[in-house]
Amino acid sequence: MISDGLEARAGSLTAGYGRFMAWRSEDGRKEADKYTSQLEVLLRGLLRPAVLLDMIRFFTVFEKTRSEDASGQTIIKTAKKVAGYHQYYAVNKAVASTLRAAARDDEQQGKGGVVWHTQGSGKSLSMVFYTAKIMHCFQNPTVVVLTDRNDLDDQLFGTFAACTQLLPESPRQASSRADLCSLLKVASGGIIFSTMQKFQPEEGNVFECLSGRRNIVVMADEAHRTQYGFKVRTLDVKAEDRKTVIGKRQVFGLAKYLRDALPNATYLGFTGTPIEMDDVNTPAVFGDYIDIYDIARAVEDGATVPIYYESRLATIELPEEGKQLIRELDDMLDEKDQEQAEEAKSRRSRLEALVGSPARLRTVAKDIVTHFEARQAVFEGKGMIVCMSRPIAAALYGEIKKLRPGWHDDDLHKGRIKVVMTGSSADGPALAAFQTSKEDRRTLAERMKDPHDPLQLVIVCDMWLTGFDVPCLHTMYLDKPMKGHTLMQAIARVNRVYGDKPGGLIVDYLGIAADLKQALAFYGDAGGKGDPARMQEQAVAVLLEKLDVLAAMFHGFDVDAYFTADTSSKLRLILEATDFVLGLEDGKKRFLEVVGALSAAFALAVPNKQAMAQADRVGFYQAVKARLVKFDGGGRPDGRRREDLESTIKQVIDKALVSDKVVDIYDAAGIKNPDISILSEEFLLEVRQMRRKNIALEVLRKLLNDELHSRARTNLVQSKKLLERLENTLKRYHNKALSAAEVLEELISMGKEMRDSNKEAQELGLSEYEYAFYLAVADNDSARQLMQKDKLRELAVVLTQKVRENTSLDWTIKSSARAKIRAIVKRILNRYGYPPDMAELATETVLRQAELIAGELAGDEDI
Repeated sequence: MISDGLEARAGSLTAGYGRFMAWRSEDGRKEADKYTSQLEVLLRGLLRPAVLLDMIRFFTVFEKTRSEDASGQTIIKTAKKVAGYHQYYAVNKAVASTLRAAARDDEQQGKGGVVWHTQGSGKSLSMVFYTAKIMHCFQNPTVVVLTDRNDLDDQLFGTFAACTQLLPESPRQASSRADLCSLLKVASGGIIFSTMQKFQPEEGNVFECLSGRRNIVVMADEAHRTQYGFKVRTLDVKAEDRKTVIGKRQVFGLAKYLRDALPNATYLGFTGTPIEMDDVNTPAVFGDYIDIYDIARAVEDGATVPIYYESRLATIELPEEGKQLIRELDDMLDEKDQEQAEEAKSRRSRLEALVGSPARLRTVAKDIVTHFEARQAVFEGKGMIVCMSRPIAAALYGEIKKLRPGWHDDDLHKGRIKVVMTGSSADGPALAAFQTSKEDRRTLAERMKDPHDPLQLVIVCDMWLTGFDVPCLHTMYLDKPMKGHTLMQAIARVNRVYGDKPGGLIVDYLGIAADLKQALAFYGDAGGKGDPARMQEQAVAVLLEKLDVLAAMFHGFDVDAYFTADTSSKLRLILEATDFVLGLEDGKKRFLEVVGALSAAFALAVPNKQAMAQADRVGFYQAVKARLVKFDGGGRPDGRRREDLESTIKQVIDKALVSDKVVDIYDAAGIKNPDISILSEEFLLEVRQMRRKNIALEVLRKLLNDELHSRARTNLVQSKKLLERLENTLKRYHNKALSAAEVLEELISMGKEMRDSNKEAQELGLSEYEYAFYLAVADNDSARQLMQKDKLRELAVVLTQKVRENTSLDWTIKSSARAKIRAIVKRILNRYGYPPDMAELATETVLRQAELIAGELAGDEDI
């Protein structure tokens, strides 16, 4: 848990900062109001003993992932993951609802309910947590996990298989209908994965009863899908030509066959999208909502990022006939009526011919390449292209390959672009080249999920559009008609949290805006809040707004001079702009916040024409920010903080600064003589005479801060005193008690004091460690008065020697090793009669100094 006293976040040891989330409810029934501090909610919610123990027992997993490096060696990584507040409360509600439903004897018997948690908010892990807890609470039940597609079954099974330490037994995947029957004809227990279709009887309309037990839970992923129905339908039986009707047959929804097989089971649904208003099947099978976690809450909590929408119809024109076919096809994409879906095939074939025409695909390929390269220039990540059919996907790959031949590679483990699709024995040579096996797709999935792998762009038709989690995926190119749940699930591929990713972008080539609006309408009707996708123009508006804020902040500074200056002058202007910001009241903090928002908006808006027109101005402000950030480098040699190194948003590069000319950067910074010691008299004089006093102050503050943190590893007393002095001086400056010039003089004085301490160590003939001990023992007033300097020096030398002799490599992990050092130090102090006044604080200071030096020595390879 991390907190500043007001805001508070919880996360695991292996989670990045972006994955730490607020705990927004004390009891799961209602969220705390905005006037209650997050820390208070976290303490009362998560840290209640019962909740904390529950979290440790059932809501913490150590997820293992397997991959291969370039040499073919297998790498296994373990990530610790803990539930967010929405997962914790939803799972406990689901467990309670399941137990109630299983105990009933009325029409609600077996209806466990539906958990609606928006895509990307951890639904799969919630199912793992639920399974672990329900198997503990429900008399060793059998849990059946259902999906409606083989690839989803594999993905969800993979999630469970990676979390086996939390589950009472390992999950098993039914390979066939016979295997499913065998796995379910047991007395108790079992975590069984299956697709819905395995419950379809081979003959007739009745599936055999596999078990009449009540302690069976059927957990369905994406429970809203319409095949979970009961009603009987009459379908045509057609001849081999698939046109001539030779008879009729009746079929039921798969929910009926499920009830045949497991009549007394309890059914629980998990879904990432809401149940449609006219869907009577889902409530009939599963019951009502148990818990809702919508887009608005997920984005607010940081569980997902917002999705933005960009239409490219103006760039890629589709004939009016194609637009009409899309409208007609939209009306026939409803899965409820298989006959209607059959009739849609001819329209779909005509539409495919238009969408996949060579001339159009050449235009689409060129636009995608240009668009994606512009995105990659400012926003590190990956993209996905969704095509109507496998032939179109293969043809589009060919067009992109012509434009960027270097992106292609026949080797599965190489190349920047790949096609991911299944194959058929009837495929011709053009498609056969792109066929992938299950193992091939697993390899490509690992490459796609690895943000550092060269694979950046994939072309798909149906695969990877649901249940596929690639956090660094930031752009999806849609060239396929979709609607409803299918559309919402597909676009959610880009809403995963990754570093400082500000959002995902959906690029539309076929005109899905109306379908998005329709999806939003039923989303709102179902009780959800938040837009599934925002218009890209919103990001452009934010970009322009932030530029206006910065223009006002730089009033009186000639920003435009930068854009016509030569390289050397640009470096000087960046430094002058930095000095200008530092001279504003709270300027640094305000500037960094605004430029952070500006960079995020720019990354989302690219390659919008209005955004690209402001690229140079954005680059200037980012360059000033980069200069400011280096003042807070935290001691890194390159002056960069860890969060900056991990940033996905790239800085706009000013090509004028990438120059063949030799530029004296010290001269640009106003430092004329760089070849001198940092704390030398010459350097401190140089800093005092710098024209830009605000920068001089920041430079010296950073240098002193870095030096003190370095010394803090070995010299407790000196570093503590000087750090306190530095903090107090800066606090007085920020409170306007000192001017910049006065602070600069105080910092120069501190620099001289640190330099002089080095001289004192030399005069006493002490090493770095011995001098640190000397300052520690001399920190006591009675010791300085009653013990001679030579006696304190001797004590420091003896302490250093004994600590060096008794420090072992296991110092940091064995408490006995640390206890041994403390005992030795206490004996030496007693022998020397230290401290004379018997002050415990003085002894503790020396002991802490001993631990510091022992820690340093333990890391020394010479030990």
